[in-house]
Amino acid sequence: MSNLVIVESPAKAKTIKKYLGKDFEVVASMGHVRDLPSARLSVDVKKDFAPKYEIIKGKEKLVDELKKLAQKSDKVYLATDPDREGEAISWHLAYILNLDMKDTNRVEFNEITQTGVRNGMDNPRAVNIDLVNAQQARRILDRLVGYKLSPFVSQKIRRGLSAGRVQSVAVRIIVDRENEIRGFVPEEYWSIDAKFIPKGARKAFSASFYGDEKGKIEIKTKEEADKILNYLDGKEFVVSKVKNGTRKKSPVPPFITSTLQQEASRKLSFQSRRTMRVAQELYEGVDIDDIGATGLITYMRTDSLRVSADAMREAADYINNKYGKAYLPAKPRFFKSRNNAQDGHEAIRPTSVALTPDKIKSNLTSDQYKLYKLIWERFLASQMADCIQKTTQVDIKADKYLFKASGYRVDFDGFTVLYVESKDEAEAKASELPMLESGMPLKAKEIIPNQHFTQPPARFTEASLIKALEEYGIGRPSTYAATITTIVSREYVKREGKSLHPTELGEALANLMKERFPKIVNVKFTAQMEQDLDTVENGDVEWVALLSQFYTDFEKNLKKAKADMEGVKIQLKEDQTDIVCDKCGKLMVVKVGRFGKFIACPGWPECKNIIPYTEKVGVNCPDCGSDIIIRRTKKGKIFYGCSSFPKCNFMSWSEPTNEKCPQCGSILFKKKGKKETLYCNKEGCVYEKK
Repeated sequence: MSNLVIVESPAKAKTIKKYLGKDFEVVASMGHVRDLPSARLSVDVKKDFAPKYEIIKGKEKLVDELKKLAQKSDKVYLATDPDREGEAISWHLAYILNLDMKDTNRVEFNEITQTGVRNGMDNPRAVNIDLVNAQQARRILDRLVGYKLSPFVSQKIRRGLSAGRVQSVAVRIIVDRENEIRGFVPEEYWSIDAKFIPKGARKAFSASFYGDEKGKIEIKTKEEADKILNYLDGKEFVVSKVKNGTRKKSPVPPFITSTLQQEASRKLSFQSRRTMRVAQELYEGVDIDDIGATGLITYMRTDSLRVSADAMREAADYINNKYGKAYLPAKPRFFKSRNNAQDGHEAIRPTSVALTPDKIKSNLTSDQYKLYKLIWERFLASQMADCIQKTTQVDIKADKYLFKASGYRVDFDGFTVLYVESKDEAEAKASELPMLESGMPLKAKEIIPNQHFTQPPARFTEASLIKALEEYGIGRPSTYAATITTIVSREYVKREGKSLHPTELGEALANLMKERFPKIVNVKFTAQMEQDLDTVENGDVEWVALLSQFYTDFEKNLKKAKADMEGVKIQLKEDQTDIVCDKCGKLMVVKVGRFGKFIACPGWPECKNIIPYTEKVGVNCPDCGSDIIIRRTKKGKIFYGCSSFPKCNFMSWSEPTNEKCPQCGSILFKKKGKKETLYCNKEGCVYEKK
């Protein structure tokens, strides 16, 4: 008996081969083998949007090898990832290998363990054409938007631009937030903070001014704050009320794709693309001592909070043995998924709780260990008992005015013994109040007025943008990382620390799209389109009808925009330079060609003068005084070099600054890491500034 199993990656093939044994040959397709060729639209809009698929360039030899293996095999199993994209890959493979589309040869592995592989192989099914059609509809929809809109925006703004369906909405969200920040008018307000010491005690505790017996008083100006302070001068402070209580904090659910990306961003400073790459490695399998290749987590593209009964039992046994019965909840925890969740897979969890992060640390890369530890701890904590906190609220009276203090102490740590969500970490540092009783006199150690101004909304980070996309219903678990990567790589958005800032180019694109294609960048419309794609997946709507409804309106808008903007070109300030053309005297501009940016004379075609494009960092070369510019290696890695190269050979992998070393006078460089550090790289000097 000869059985062929086709998966997507070699790592996954190696892990699955271990479980299936000698009667099975397991090979990798290396992802998609057939797709819409990039050189043309490849969709016949006049014939029901018929796609024109081709073998992906460079995969012809691999496809020939797959065909030969399939012909020699008694049975071919298609074991690509258990999602829309994986279903489409299986469908394309079935077509290329001339397999019967009705044959039960499609298998799914939610986890790549012996149990997961066995369950998948024991329950084969036919390729789900509804899932395939949902993927086809998304692929064709994005191709139509991208290939029809991109030439238009390139002509109106800058050559080489692209306008995608989901990426354009993401850019708009970031631009809208930037406009909110610009339009924000700060308002002044004041607080009065005090430190009190109980009689006979040494340690002070903090309290804040609240108001009077009538209620809360908002302090708007310094004059108002001073009036209260003057009144309090010489007054006695006494505890007027103590309220003790108990509060329960329940653990957060195990990860889904979006929450994993958010928490990895906050706790590990991982970009979403890095998170998903590492998660894929953990899912596909890692070589573990005495075990071999093993999938360590369940499938990482999911929006479901469902957990299998076996996994819950295993977690309960581990918690009981490690921490004791007190750390188990009265009954197993179940978490409800969002209403629009597809619920195709379990939540992201370790395939075996027994494989603790520390136990297998030596077999993992640094990134794999950090992410696995995060997933393992989050899942286990989700099955643990509540944290019980004893809370205290205190009113402190000074004649007619009132201060309030609050605090808590942990009575039983519960799940927090293992895991605290990043947004709760600050609260965990709150100070504990001393023992206080009603009528107790207090000594005011200090009473300090503080001026504040209301703050604008924060710029998006990757974590908060992913949360927003998920809440709006834009995209799906598999698209968040790709969307952010795209808008950054195309320079519509730039990263500054963890914040995402729109570039002038991104704002021009968003404004053009809002004006001319409001539906494409409308949050509700895009979310509705995601729901419509789900109805295709469920078999309730024909994918051709969905595309037809969209394209009719889209094509009409595109024709109108082209007519209305004929001869119009949007000028960007960032495309203008102060470089004077040495042939005709005009100020030169930045242009984009096939090989990237260059500087050209705007007088083309009469004047064809061009010079290379360089990005200055605003720092002079320490060796010769010329400008330091950003350079890139053949692989795209950034380094900093002198603009006078090859006359001057200065280069640095670290970004130079204009700050001088106080010890030797050389320029300081930025050291990469979580916290910005400046250091001197002059030989013999060890100065660092944190």
